[in-house]
Formats: sequence, structure tokens, C-alpha cells
Amino acid sequence: MSSSSPSPAAAAARLDLDGNPIAPLTICMIGAGGFIGSHLCEKLMAETHHVVHAVDVYCDKIRHLVDPAPPHLAGRISFHRLNIKNDSRLEGLIKMADLTINLAAICTPADYNTRPLDTIYSNFIDALPVVKYCSENSKRLIHFSTCEVYGKTIGSFLPKDHPLRKEPEFYVLKEDESPCIFGPIVKQRWSYACAKQLIERLIFAEGAENGLEFTIVRPFNWIGPRMDFIPGVDGPSEGVPRVLACFSNNLLRREPLKLVDGGQSQRTFVYIKDAIEAVVLMIENPARANDHIFNVGNPDNEVTVRELAQMMTEVYANVSGEAPLDEPMIDVSSSQFYGEGYDDSDKRIPDMTIINKQLGWNPKTPLKDLLETTLTYQHKTYKEAVKRQMSQASATS
Repeated sequence: MSSSSPSPAAAAARLDLDGNPIAPLTICMIGAGGFIGSHLCEKLMAETHHVVHAVDVYCDKIRHLVDPAPPHLAGRISFHRLNIKNDSRLEGLIKMADLTINLAAICTPADYNTRPLDTIYSNFIDALPVVKYCSENSKRLIHFSTCEVYGKTIGSFLPKDHPLRKEPEFYVLKEDESPCIFGPIVKQRWSYACAKQLIERLIFAEGAENGLEFTIVRPFNWIGPRMDFIPGVDGPSEGVPRVLACFSNNLLRREPLKLVDGGQSQRTFVYIKDAIEAVVLMIENPARANDHIFNVGNPDNEVTVRELAQMMTEVYANVSGEAPLDEPMIDVSSSQFYGEGYDDSDKRIPDMTIINKQLGWNPKTPLKDLLETTLTYQHKTYKEAVKRQMSQASATS
């Protein structure tokens, strides 16, 4: 028996939060080949006896689990290459499972402006059959939404020097109380948030009217190894990934980190492995997780984007042994970086009351530690490939 697979005795001894034995589940995981899905698959294979039908259009990040499955995982994980937009096999996979986890989404800010139709279709229209099949077949659903559904904070509409901006009730985001405030229609950046909010409302309505058992997850900037792509190395040359991979790409290429509109937006960041522990608690404690929306983030890891860039520059210098650039950061406008129609929220601080009460979960990893782990991975995995790509580009220019 491999050390990465639980022994039958260990699996039998696993109990849920109420002291009940955890029965093995069959899970249909849509979007299993992505950043979150790959870490969740690893966790489930290493520490549980659940069976996973991994659904995605690619499997690069889980290839070590499925191509082929290692002997100790035989019969426990299978990869199904399909696009949920137009594949009739999807309903069959959902019917075979006890639980469906939907991770599929277009969730890169650069796409919200340039591909608003794809963004809306991916996050709302394409998710409709998943919700429908779960509801019609009485299957439980864990749906991944986003902290972007909150939009702008109430405090952001107050004058910058207004004392109420510092009051938590005007910026801390609560699942069951905070309003969802978006920018005007001409700001297409909100196409993602609106689509995600509407599918949440549909899921909630299916629960209220048709008895769908659901849990909605709102991630607050989960970061770690395998997040996004490095342009031109393991992703499109022209693509713009999210902030951690974007800054990593600059560091690997020894380019200044680009701060959009001065990098003044404030964000919180949580380590992917901490967040995955929260998801496993949701999977294995349906009595506590059903009918709930959960913020999953780390309010202690709050920084401005500028502060994040400074931290990453310092950590990467230690990890790589390379001295930081003389000018490690430059300011760019949002219209330059994302195109016209971009808008942003000022702060995203999750209230953690509900997840702590229901599941007893708290994040553990400080920001500097998770950046060190992640940038060590980025340097080890990508540095030589980036060097080769840069030398090829200079040879042909």
C-alpha cells in the first residue's frame, strides 16, 4: 500500500465533525484539471477512500493521478475528457455520483473585459445543466462561486477621509448580510461577478423550491503552486493570468512588476492547502454544510496589491538568489493593462463567522510562508523554461 493512500483501517476510523463514520462517496468533479481541482484530487486520493470522476477538457495538472492512475489508486480516480457545454455524458456522470463539485469557470480578470460573452456563458449558461441534473436526480451539489459576487464595499462609496470607512460593518463581507454592489453596465469587468451571482441565486432557488442539497463556496484569493499559467511556457503567449502568476512571470523574466492603478486595491490571500481542508470538511459534513454559503479566505493575510508586489520581490530574491531590480515595480493604468471597461473593488475582507461555527475551520498559513512555498515552486518549475523561451525570442528578433 502506497504511503499516499490511506489504509483501510485509517479510512474506517475517519469520523465527521459529529462523530459519525464517514462513508466513501463517489464524486463527480467538474473542472478537476484546474488549480483548485488538482489540489482537491490529491487530497482526496491521499487521505480518503472517496472515488472521483474527474471531468475537464485537459488533465495536465492531474496527469500524475490519472495518466495512468497509479496502481494504489486503481478504481478510485478516472478522467473524463469532456466539455460540459455540449456533452450528453455529463448527466450520466452526475447520476453515477453521490456528490457533484462544480469548479468549471472562466475566472481571469483580463478576460472579463475582452471576453465578456464567454465569461457570462461559462459562469452562468454552462452551469445551468449541472444545477438542473443535480436537482432532477436528487444529487448534492457543491458549487464554486467567487468573492467577486460582493462587488464593491459600502465603504468605497464614502469620501476617502470619512471615519466610517474604517468601521468593519462598511467593508467586512458577510455571506448572509452584505449587499452585492456592482459598477455600471458599461464596466464589463462585472460580467463575471453578475454571472456568478445569478447562478448562486438559481441554486438557492432550486434548494428552496425543489429541495436541492447545495453548498456554495466563495473563495477569497486562494494561491499556491500550480495557480494559473506562465505565459508562453505552459499557457498562451498573450494571456494575462491572475495577480500571483502575473507577478511570478515578471520575477522569472526579471521584469518590473506592473501595478494596476498604483496597486492600491486591498486583498486577502489564503494558502490553497488550507482552503482545500475547508472543502473536505464541506464534502464530509453535509448536515453542517448543506444550504450554506461559505466565505473561504484568510482575513489576517490582508495587503494592498503594492504590498504584495513588494513581499513577492523580497521573497523571490531569497528563493532564487537573484538581486531585485533597481526599479522592481512600475505603475500602469487599468485601461492600459485590462482595456477599457475595467473597474475594481477596493477591499475584500471575508467574515469567517459562518464557516467557523458550522465547520470549525480557520486558515493557518501566514502570507509570507505561503509566498515562500509558492515562489520556490515557481522558480524550480519554470525558471529554465522561461530562460529558454527568452533566448529563443531574442534569437529570432
